[in-house]
Amino acid sequence: MNRDKHISSAFDRDLETIQAQVVKMGGMVESAIADGASAMMNRDEELAEEVRRRDKAIDALEAQINEDSARLIALRAPTATDLRLVLSVIKIAASLERVGDYAKNMAKRTHVLAQMPQIAGSGIALKRMAATVEKMLSDALDSYIQRDADLAADVRARDLEVDQMYNALFREFLTYMMEDPRNITACMHLHFIAKNIERMGDHATAIAEQVIYLVTGELPDDSRPKDNRVPPADAVALPGEG
Repeated sequence: MNRDKHISSAFDRDLETIQAQVVKMGGMVESAIADGASAMMNRDEELAEEVRRRDKAIDALEAQINEDSARLIALRAPTATDLRLVLSVIKIAASLERVGDYAKNMAKRTHVLAQMPQIAGSGIALKRMAATVEKMLSDALDSYIQRDADLAADVRARDLEVDQMYNALFREFLTYMMEDPRNITACMHLHFIAKNIERMGDHATAIAEQVIYLVTGELPDDSRPKDNRVPPADAVALPGEG
């Protein structure tokens, strides 16, 4: 009996360490979104470069979480609910890493856009969209910490708003390109940023879905609300993006 208690307490300690790493990683990714959007809007190349540098720390933390989670499974052999929790942690960390990559991609565009004429209102609109996604991610992480399936479901529902913002921007950039061919290159880059932000929203939603799975034992069985009226056309990718 004492041995079982010891194993259980050791598992809890290890799990707390890993979950603290996930929360830390979430904070780093939230900062990457905010700073990437600010760098893009203000054409702040120094801040953009800082976002790119910090992405390595996000990647390293995900690798550490995966390593620690694998060790926890191997040494503690968790079952049922505990195993579900560890597997959810791995998936959440993977989603956070992808959001970090998209924030890095947004920062990469800053240098290119700084050399081009500004498209009126685009920076503010994209920053607003990024702030919406950042709030989704923050709430998704809060729902994970609090094991709040209702908050997670609310985050999931908000993905539709992000899709609608993306589609509105897509049409706006298309209009600018048709009005003046000199806007085409800048609008292609701005569209790519908008698509990256939309994908961040998808990953924030995926985290929320993992929370629902963690709390209820089941993934949502209904398709998440999406607005797919505009095809997800890809703009020209910069080296190292994807």
